[in-house]
Amino acid sequence: GVWAGVEPVMSDRMPTPTGMDACTHRIQPPVGPFDRDAPDESAAHRRDGNFAVRLGLAGVKGVGQPTAERIVAERDAHGPFRDLRDLVRRTGVTEVQLEALSTAGAFESLGISRREGVWLAGAAAQDRAEYLPDSLVSVQPPLFADPTSYDILAADLWATGISTDDHPLTHYRAPLDARGVLTSRELRAHETGRRIEVAGLVTHRQRPATASGITFLNLEDEHGVVNVICSVGVWNRYRRVARDAPALIVRGMLERSPEGVTNVLADRFEDLRVGVQHRSRDFH
Repeated sequence: GVWAGVEPVMSDRMPTPTGMDACTHRIQPPVGPFDRDAPDESAAHRRDGNFAVRLGLAGVKGVGQPTAERIVAERDAHGPFRDLRDLVRRTGVTEVQLEALSTAGAFESLGISRREGVWLAGAAAQDRAEYLPDSLVSVQPPLFADPTSYDILAADLWATGISTDDHPLTHYRAPLDARGVLTSRELRAHETGRRIEVAGLVTHRQRPATASGITFLNLEDEHGVVNVICSVGVWNRYRRVARDAPALIVRGMLERSPEGVTNVLADRFEDLRVGVQHRSRDFH
């Protein structure tokens, strides 16, 4: 949270892009609760043998490096923060930044849920250092319904851009299975030379100058990454969807190189509306 950051556990698959609460027992193996005495302002590798990466506070939307450094320096100098008001008085964070940190789950270690934190942010942001401590009227948040797993996923992706323990495709897998869409895991063992369908978030679109106009895409589902190869003709036919959709269903021929690399030679693209924010890295 404000104190620790995210600790996604790395495995043999692509890390699934969640929030500041990932230090809790929501991930496997558990890495313990938030450590309010050991936050980072920037991403750093954990030196605990778990091969995890801790994401810093600067990665929370709207917080930025200077504010993250100020939070960490104040904590190091004068101890952990007690609540939102204490954080505001000691660091000067804004209402918008409090809302973003709350959305990321940064205050759950203090017993403040994401929705409660967002609700409290406006009042807490007024409690500046120039006012006498506790001189403002205290407010109590209403009782909020527990968020669904999809609510948490959407909040994590909005606030930090990643999720350590969930993936949008998980929430669409049932209808995709019913349609016969394969997962990246199933693809690795599937017979080549067959026309198949795969689906995922688009993580990269690349068109190397030496590739004669061929476009390469990476799709990420809850199990890993799929390599997609798109010819000039197919790209031109499905250009709008293939270029702009954050997530895709791709039909194509499955091939596997002698080295064991699996690719899908695309012949059709379809927009997959997953309802969460996601941005790919395109043509870099």
